[in-house]
Amino acid sequence: MTSAPRIALSGSAGTGKTTLGRALAAHLGLPFLEEGMRARLEAGLDLHTLAPPALAELIEELWAEQDAAERAADGGFVADRSSLDYAAFWLHYGLYHDEPSTERFVERMAAAARRYDGIALCPWGVLSLDADGVRSTNPWVQLRYQVVVEGLLERYAPAGRVLRVPASELLERRVAALLEALG
Repeated sequence: MTSAPRIALSGSAGTGKTTLGRALAAHLGLPFLEEGMRARLEAGLDLHTLAPPALAELIEELWAEQDAAERAADGGFVADRSSLDYAAFWLHYGLYHDEPSTERFVERMAAAARRYDGIALCPWGVLSLDADGVRSTNPWVQLRYQVVVEGLLERYAPAGRVLRVPASELLERRVAALLEALG
């Protein structure tokens, strides 16, 4: 790879995306693009109080923020989510009843996924889910999201760009595997 890579991390909460992303970004000398949901949840947002239109608006807003950050990052980046994670949120939170809107949103996220040189898929169930008061510690909620995002990556990610993070608790092993996969 001749230019700095554009890497996005993907997977459910508690799979180590943020820790891995920060370490990978530091190793590559690239900016790390934080996801916006965590800050909102830590500030008190309760997703369960949002009606579907407000939830759809939030997902669109979060994607717009990430899209702008990705486009502004000249020379590569490591992002805490991929565009297809936002499509997974859309489906996970049951926003699929308006089929034309869902189709348009998923297609936009699939088109955006083509800008990544790699999408690092973190495996579910390897790391313990910490009770941090922000994410659900119900492993089955996280597995449901993971299955959705894996299906979207299988269907919409460009061929050869999904990089499977090894099922290891060791951060160094995860970083080394991604560096090797990136060439």
